[in-house]
Amino acid sequence: MARGADAVPPKPGPALYPELSLGIPEETLPSGRREKRTLAHWVTHIREQEMPALGATVALIHSVADDEKASTNHLAQVILQDAAMTAKVLKLANSALYNPSRQTVSTISRAIVVLGFNVVVEIAVAIRLVDALLAGGVRKRVIEEMARGFHAAVQARSLASMRRDGRSEEVFIAALLSRVGDMAFWCFGGTVAQCLDEVLKAGGQTSDEAQMSVLGFRLRQLTAGLAREWKLGPLLLSVVEGGGRGGPEQAIVFGQRLAVEVESGWDAPGTRKLIEEMASFAGVAPEALRETLAENGMEAARIVSYFGAPEVAHRIPQAGRIAAEEPVAVDDALTPDPHLQLRILREISGRIAAGANLNEILNLVLEGIYRGVGFDRVLFALLSRNRLQLIGKTALGAGAEGLRQRFIFSLDDTPGDLFNEFFRNPRALRLGAGQTPPVLRVDRLQLVTNTTLACIAPIQVQGRAIGMFYADRLNPARGLDDETFEAFQLFAQQVSLAVTAAASARQTQ
Repeated sequence: MARGADAVPPKPGPALYPELSLGIPEETLPSGRREKRTLAHWVTHIREQEMPALGATVALIHSVADDEKASTNHLAQVILQDAAMTAKVLKLANSALYNPSRQTVSTISRAIVVLGFNVVVEIAVAIRLVDALLAGGVRKRVIEEMARGFHAAVQARSLASMRRDGRSEEVFIAALLSRVGDMAFWCFGGTVAQCLDEVLKAGGQTSDEAQMSVLGFRLRQLTAGLAREWKLGPLLLSVVEGGGRGGPEQAIVFGQRLAVEVESGWDAPGTRKLIEEMASFAGVAPEALRETLAENGMEAARIVSYFGAPEVAHRIPQAGRIAAEEPVAVDDALTPDPHLQLRILREISGRIAAGANLNEILNLVLEGIYRGVGFDRVLFALLSRNRLQLIGKTALGAGAEGLRQRFIFSLDDTPGDLFNEFFRNPRALRLGAGQTPPVLRVDRLQLVTNTTLACIAPIQVQGRAIGMFYADRLNPARGLDDETFEAFQLFAQQVSLAVTAAASARQTQ
């Protein structure tokens, strides 16, 4: 039985096995013989069936961004749960677009310091969007729209910066997402998208006319609906709905127009005329602006590769050859990396010397153990005020949030229990076959963690243990060698050093 959403194939014959249709009606045809799916239906379909992961990620990231009490540590933890996103954020943080001074950024915590909290939030949302939209559909159209989006975003950001607009980063993400409805439709529209593609290829109608005849609405309305559902920001809605034409909105509109116009050539009459308008808007000479815009086009092609879409880069028209940019090494595999360990340890030392707060150091230590030493999960736990419970506070890695919630252990005088003995005699321990001290029982820990391969180390203040670091590997074949155990201990010791430094600083004040 044909399930084409709104295609215009020949009229199908009777189903070969009608009993297998399960009563599912055929989807509508654009001729009007059946009612078209509404705009609200499309918004719900994309949000709930095609891109639920994006919606969940956007909601989680925005919950951090909207919380005035949220710290950089919280945002870093959200990003670090996804190794692929972590790698892409770090690549972008080391790119010329976001980091023109070329400071080496090795950790997510440092990326937030260098780029700013809001910029990292916007990058994370854009990464998840790109990942969701590279799934297929009418691929040529998806890639075309994405190329225009990235090109428009880089150009709009540049224009906003020229005008010294403090919202240049918000402009970038709003421009990038300004055609999210188009991209989502071409990716997930099925036979309806194929039908619209054929109508557009046939010519005779403008894009808006074709959209109205096939869909009954324009794709920019779908963008507006998704922007509201995912709370993508008032600037994006203002642009999509044709609202205000202030500086940021106008920069985005110019970026969008240029991304389309240069497809006819950088020296085409239409492009030259548009650049003159943009020069007046930016307050610079047209020839100088053209040179900047051409460089922006090259930068857009480079940056789109960092977002994980290199094939999109080839669709961005260039005024010249793209100069190769020396890549900054960023490791996405969670395997031991001594070089990354050293970079993070240096960063921790620098932050301690600069008087950074303990939470910032703690987050760097967690990231160092997780990414540098190469554990599957890492967790920080503290004793309760009455020292009768050990409670998980922060965790990174696969299923880390569930582990944190389960990581609650009561302490008493029971001899031989791992946690009771650990806090009587705080010391780093390696747990596993042939490595766990025979006098210790680890049954409570294994019941919660479901693994036998782990390390623990105390967090001490003035010689008294107040908590612990826990890190594990889920695959027993990976093992825990001496080098891994030593690196784990070295990172864990940094928190105690930070506490001692902070106490010394208070005494000298």
